[in-house]
Amino acid sequence: MNKIGFYLLLLVLAPVAAVIVITPMDSQKQYIFGLISILMMFLLGFSKSRKITVVMVILSALMSTRYIWWRTTETLHFNSETEAILGIGLYLAELYVWLILILGFLQTTWPLKRTIEPLPDDVSLWPTVDVYVPTYNESLDVVRDTVLAAQCIDYPRDKLKVYLLDDGKRPEFAVFAADVGVGYITRDDNSHAKAGNLNHAMKITKGELICVFDCDHVATRTFLQATVGPFLTDPKLALLQTPHYFYSPDPFERNLRAARSIPNEGALFYGPVQQGNDNWNATFFCGSCAVIRRAALEEIGGFAVETVTEDAHTALKMQRRGWGSAFLAIPLAAGLATERLGLHVVQRTRWARGMTQIFRVDNPLLGRGLKWQQRLCYLNAMLHFQFGLPRVVFLTAPLAYLLFNLNIIHSSASLIFAYVLPHLVMSLYVNSRMNGRFRYTFWGEIYETVMCFHLVIPTLLTMLSPKHGKFNVTDKGGLLDQGFFDFHIVRPHVIVAALLGIGIAAGVVRAVMHDYFGVDPYVIALNVGWAIFSLIILMAAIAVARETRQVRKTIRIEVQIPAIIHYASGISSRTRTSDLSMGGAQLDAPDNRHESDEIEEIDLLLQSGAITIPVSKISGDDQSIRLRFAAMPLARRRELVRVVLARADAWIQPEYKKDNALLSLGTIIRTVFELFWLSWKDRRAKGKDAAPAAAKEDSAA
Repeated sequence: MNKIGFYLLLLVLAPVAAVIVITPMDSQKQYIFGLISILMMFLLGFSKSRKITVVMVILSALMSTRYIWWRTTETLHFNSETEAILGIGLYLAELYVWLILILGFLQTTWPLKRTIEPLPDDVSLWPTVDVYVPTYNESLDVVRDTVLAAQCIDYPRDKLKVYLLDDGKRPEFAVFAADVGVGYITRDDNSHAKAGNLNHAMKITKGELICVFDCDHVATRTFLQATVGPFLTDPKLALLQTPHYFYSPDPFERNLRAARSIPNEGALFYGPVQQGNDNWNATFFCGSCAVIRRAALEEIGGFAVETVTEDAHTALKMQRRGWGSAFLAIPLAAGLATERLGLHVVQRTRWARGMTQIFRVDNPLLGRGLKWQQRLCYLNAMLHFQFGLPRVVFLTAPLAYLLFNLNIIHSSASLIFAYVLPHLVMSLYVNSRMNGRFRYTFWGEIYETVMCFHLVIPTLLTMLSPKHGKFNVTDKGGLLDQGFFDFHIVRPHVIVAALLGIGIAAGVVRAVMHDYFGVDPYVIALNVGWAIFSLIILMAAIAVARETRQVRKTIRIEVQIPAIIHYASGISSRTRTSDLSMGGAQLDAPDNRHESDEIEEIDLLLQSGAITIPVSKISGDDQSIRLRFAAMPLARRRELVRVVLARADAWIQPEYKKDNALLSLGTIIRTVFELFWLSWKDRRAKGKDAAPAAAKEDSAA
C-alpha cells in the first residue's frame, strides 16, 4: 500500500476508532464489550499472519486508549486536596504507561530482519578498518582476550589495524600492546571520558571504517565479514550495530534460578526494539560491537561529548545529517555482564541520566533532519528511562485506600475492573505474541522494580539540570568469595513491601468487617488484589539482592571439540571437550587412566590445526576430567581465544520457548518462595557452623 492509500484508509477509519474510544457505557455494557473484544483477540491469535498481528495491535491500542479516555473524562473528581494530588499522580503514571505502550507498538510492529550481506570476491575493494578497544581502569585480565580476539578477526592484515586506547596510561598495557603487535594510544588528560578517548584516536588513525569494542567484548572471527558488506552497497550508511551478548550471567541470572531459563533483560532491546528501529532508520549506537563510517563521524565532529551516553547521541547526530543506520540481529561478539546488583544499578542509572540529558540538550522532537518515525523511536527510548517515578506510584497506590481510606479513582470497583480488564489483557496478549520469545510476561515489571527507587532522583535532577553528573565506568571481571544479601540496594523495596503487607492485612480485616467499617467490599478486594500483585513483584525484585558466590574467574562455555590427552607415561588417548574456558577444560573421560597417570598436556584438534596446551588435573571421575590450563605464551593464548571465544558460531543460541503468561507468573511466585526458603537454609547452615566453633572456643577456654 502506498502512502496516499495508507493515509486515506486512516482518514476513513478515524471516525470508527473515535466511536470505539469515546462511547460511554455502564459497567454491564462495558463488561460485555470488553469480553467480546478479548474473545475476538484470542480468536485472531490462532492466525500467525503478520497482517493479523497488525490488526491485533490496533485493537489493543484502541482498547487502551478507551481506558485512558474514560480515566480522563470520568474519574478525576476528588473529595480533598490529598486525594487530588495522589489521584492525579496515579493518572499521570497511567498516561505515561499508555504513551510508552503506543510508542512501543510503533517501534516493534514492523521489525526489519536483516541478513548478512556478503563482501565482494575482490578483496581490494574491501575498506580499511580500525578496531578500537577503549579502556580506563579495567584490569589487563579483562582487556587481554578482547585484544587477542580482535587480532583473530578474519580480514586482510593490510586492511585491519587494532588499537588499544588506554586512558589509564598504564605501563603494563603499553608492554602488552607491544608484545602482541597492536597499536597503543594514550593521551595527556581524560576529558570527555570514553568519547574523548575515541575522538583522540580518530585524530591518529586513518581507517575508512571504525569498529568499537568495549574492553570486555570479544569478537568472533567473522565479525567484520558479516558487518562490512552493507557499507559498500550503501554509501550513506553510517552505522551498523550488532547485539550486546553476555557470556557471563547478569545479576538476575546469577541470583534467581528462574531467570536462568528465560530471555535476559537485554533480549527485547537487542531483538524486536532494535529491529523495529532499523525499519525506521533509527538504530541506536550502543557503544560497542558496532562498525561506523569515519566520514559520518567526521561530519558531526566525532563522537558526541555533550552527554554521558555518547553512543546513542552520536547515532542521533548522524541521523540528523541524513546518514543511514542498520542493525544485524546476530550475536557476533560477547562480553561480561555486571556481576553484582549494585554495579547493575550504577550502570543503568548512567544510561537513564544520559538519555535524559539527550532529551534536554538535543531533543529528538525538535530540530531538523529526522522523520517523524525516527523522532518517536528516540522519544520512546528517552521516556522509557523515566519509568522510576511511575513504577513507584503503581507499587504504592493501593496503600492510599488500604491504610488511609483515600479514594484516588472516582469510580466504582465494578466499573474500574470493566475498563481495566480488556486494556490489560489485550496489551499483555499482543506484547506476548510479538515479543514473547524476547521478554516473558511480568518480568519487565521485575526489571523495572529493581531499578525504580534508584532512578527517581537522578532522572528528575538531570531533567532539571542536564549538565550535572559525570561518566562512570562499570567494573567488570570481579569475583565474590562469599554470598550475601545486599540490603542497601533494596532497602526502599523492603520498606514498601512491609507497608504493602500491613495494607493487605488491614484490607482483609476491613473486608471481613465491612458493615462495621462502612466500606464497599468490592473496592477493598480490588485494592487488596492490586497490593498482592505489587507485593509479589517487589519480593521478586528483593530476591535479586541475594548475591550468590562468584569464584570462577573464567566462564565455561559448552563446546565439543576433538582432543588428545597426553599422559606422563607417554600414552595418549582421544576424547572430546564438554566445555572450555580460558582457564581450563572439562573432557569426556575415555577410560580410568587419569586416576593413576598424570596428565601433562592436551591437544585441541581444529580444522586449522592442533593447539597444544599444558594442563594440570583438578578432578576426575568415570565420566569426565576437569583440567586447569598452565601459564602459556601470548601466541598460544591467542589461539585458545580463537577456539573458545572467537568461533564464528560461538554465541548463536536456540530460540527461547514461547511465552506463557500464567507459567511466567508462576515462576515469579516460585522466585519469591525461594527467597524465603534459601534464606532460611542459609541461616540454618550458618547456625550449624557457628555451634562447633562456639564449642571449640569453650573447650579452649
